[in-house]
Amino acid sequence: MLMFWPGGFGTELNLKGRARDLLTPASGEPSIIDHSDLYAVTGRARDVVRIESDPANTELQRLVGCRAGGNLRSAIAQELSSEYEAGTPLLLLIDDIAGATLISGFTYFRWADVVPGVRERLGSGPQSDMRGICSGFRDGSSALYPNGALRGVSSNTPMAPSLGDPADPLGWHELEDPPEIAMRRARRIDVWQNGDQLEFDTMFRDSCWIPGGHEVVLHEYEVVGTADAPSGVVRSVEAIPRVLPYPECPLAAPNAPRLIGTSLHDLRTEVLSQLRSVDCCTHLNDGLRALAEVPVLAGALRG
Repeated sequence: MLMFWPGGFGTELNLKGRARDLLTPASGEPSIIDHSDLYAVTGRARDVVRIESDPANTELQRLVGCRAGGNLRSAIAQELSSEYEAGTPLLLLIDDIAGATLISGFTYFRWADVVPGVRERLGSGPQSDMRGICSGFRDGSSALYPNGALRGVSSNTPMAPSLGDPADPLGWHELEDPPEIAMRRARRIDVWQNGDQLEFDTMFRDSCWIPGGHEVVLHEYEVVGTADAPSGVVRSVEAIPRVLPYPECPLAAPNAPRLIGTSLHDLRTEVLSQLRSVDCCTHLNDGLRALAEVPVLAGALRG
């Protein structure tokens, strides 16, 4: 999911997403079994202004006017129930609108001394009490002042190594060159069957481009585990933090095994129910919710 602002700072956010299910057989050539592209525009209130997909889905227009966040995800489940139940690539993309609109503005903090007027506007906003929102913003966190206001934007943003592997050119679909000021969320969900269990290895990364054209990482998680193949119930799960903004953020990772015994199909709702407040990390929850797609991919293996 690429996030960018054709009109510049303070204008509508544009989102371009691409998702693909790729089957790699034991013998023969890999094949694409499903795919979707998404284009959306959101306003300053994170409301959906425009949305379309390829292949086209006219039901997407029911989301116009919805505000990204819990409101949008509820609307997706209600208005696009067939996509939701089928766990399609399009669902994965529209579900990511909420997270993308939430984190997209980070890139402008890195351009605040380059783009006129940005630093003044970023520093003029209200100071909210962030305590208790997540693991990184627990009471006493190094990220917060005693009153709960954010001390500043994290500088823990290492350079982003390439996701592509020259030895596996089909491992990632084509990624467009970004505009100068942009962010990107990239996901990978790998699933294979081993006897009576499914094994999965997933990751996601939020990155942005900074002055000089370098790509840096803001968030990155890997999640690995297993599930019972017949029932889809989680047998094991481990969250591995790679890059997170604040020292307290990784404290949420040990809570991922609470999901053992949960059906993969139910994770989009169960993660939000079981991992809350300082026990959660917004980005970890996002990675765990995406495990609901594992049974869909596993179905292709059986086919």
